[in-house]
This record gives sequence, C-alpha cells and structure tokens, in this order.
Amino acid sequence: MSEPVVQVTDLVKRYGAVEAVRGIGFEVQPGETFGFLGPNGAGKSTTIKILCTLADPTSGSARVAGYDVVRQRDTVRRNIGLVFQDPTLDSYLTGEQNLRFHADLYGVPRAQFVPRMRQVLEMVGLWDRRQSEVATYSGGMKRRLEIARGLLHAPRVLFLDEPTVGLDPQTRSSIWEYINDLKQREDITIFLTTHYMDEAENCDRIAIIDHGKIVAIDTPEQLKASVGKDRVQITTNDDQAAIKELKDRFDLEAAMHEGMVTFNVESGEHFVPRLFAELTQAIRSVSVARPSLDDVFMSYTGKTIRDAEATVGDRNRATVMAFRRGR
Repeated sequence: MSEPVVQVTDLVKRYGAVEAVRGIGFEVQPGETFGFLGPNGAGKSTTIKILCTLADPTSGSARVAGYDVVRQRDTVRRNIGLVFQDPTLDSYLTGEQNLRFHADLYGVPRAQFVPRMRQVLEMVGLWDRRQSEVATYSGGMKRRLEIARGLLHAPRVLFLDEPTVGLDPQTRSSIWEYINDLKQREDITIFLTTHYMDEAENCDRIAIIDHGKIVAIDTPEQLKASVGKDRVQITTNDDQAAIKELKDRFDLEAAMHEGMVTFNVESGEHFVPRLFAELTQAIRSVSVARPSLDDVFMSYTGKTIRDAEATVGDRNRATVMAFRRGR
C-alpha cells in the first residue's frame, strides 16, 4: 500500500477551556474521497484548519502530502487546494481575474496559466463566463469557480469545507457531478466535511465525528452494515408511555427523535404487525427504513445528526448568554 497522503496522530485542539478536537487519529490514502461527517460544532472545520496550516494543534501531529503541518507549512500549502465554507471570491473581479490572482500567489508559471485555467474552468462549466464579474454569478457558479481555483495549481489534496452549504438541492447535486468528474480527470485526493447524509454517500470512506472525537470510520456500506437493524418510527396517543412499554414488553430501547418514538429492530416490516397487535398505546403513524448513515450516527452517538446540531445550538446560545451576563 502506498504512503498515506494525510496522517493524523493524537490530534488535540483547545480554545481556552473548550476542547474542539479531542485526540483524533486517522489516515487518508492517495486518490480517496474521504469525508468528515458530523453536526455543526463537532470539530470538522477545526481539523481542516489544522491540516491546511490555518491553525496550530495544541498537541499531536499531522502530515499532509508527506509534510508536517507545523514545521513545513509552506510546503504543505503548495500541495493543497482549499475551498472554504464561506465565500472568498472577489466579486468585483471577473472569474479569470480571480484565478490569475490565485496563480500569482501560488507561483503558477505564466506560460501554463491560460491552458490550466481553461482546463479547470471547462471542467466546472465556466469557461464561457470567465470574463464576467463574479457578482453576476449564481451561488452554484461561485462555488464551482472556487473549486476551479482550488485546482488551478494542481494540488495533491483538495480540501472542501462544507462545499454545498446554503445551496438548493438541485445545485448541490450538480456540484457533486463536477466533484465526481474531477476525480476522473485529476490525480487528486479529496478531503471534505459535511453534515449532509446524502453527500457522505459519495465518499470512499467516512469518519463520523461528534464532540471532537471520531466515533467510527469505514466505507458508507460497511458503516450501514454495522448497524444491521431497521429503524422504526411511530407516533402514538402517549409517546412516553409507548417508550416504557417498548422496553418492558419488547425489551427495546426507544427514544424521541424528530418528534417520533424511534427504535431499531431486525426485519422491521415483520415486526410492525406484532407491534400493532400487542402495543396497548394506539399507534397513529408508523414508518420503517433500512439502515442509513443517520442510523449509523445515532447508533454510535445516541442521537440523530439533527438532534446533535440542535444540542450544539443550545450550547452555543448558553455560552453567549453566560458571556453577556459576565460582562
């Protein structure tokens, strides 16, 4: 096996008393599309900032393209492309001017700039719009231009931090068509963060991260296979009583998720008739689903990714209120 293009060992990042990344370790192989899946606030963007030399780790180590992200940061930067979560284009410049500025920063030889620019812009379908000001681009076009910019200097690793956040579903789908296409054309490794389950399905392997720790890492199919059971969700005339009865009568652990009583069982479609026959609480609705990445997340963390994001939001609001009270 070839040497990993990303190597992370016991990585920790603290901001004061907050431990954003808590001793994680993993490797990414050349040519992989590797995904960090987790809710907002889980430590995804912090990890990418460290790998891209935008933040120093508190402890532990990381190497990208064979170089240490602290001691050899300039060499790391020459070997990576980065598409930030927030837009970083100059909207008053044209698409070509944005790329030319980037080429100057990265030392792309002038003789190579035009053919390389054409190559990456044609790849993302923007060659005909290169002379247009970025202010006239749609949100999806801007994201595609940022991906082209990240590829311009032929990096070994392209980091995509929430590449489709804020885009509509149709545009998100088209962005992924371009990302999958570039994998066929470029000799490149893609490292992305996302909290969208459908995006994570595009990855060769996924690391599920929650509260700064990696709780599982494998291919999407293997992760779903590790859950094994179907997810059943019901609503009843008394959900709390139903949760207790599921435990007492069926020995099933159930909890409220997304406003429904949720639990996992083998062969859900065969269990549901028994549920209707034996559960004393009246069932108002029921759904059965095969294991998904959301089930994987819930299996390893005890909550869905949406529940986790709500918890993070509550925690952030409490932190802000505490800060204001202390001023």
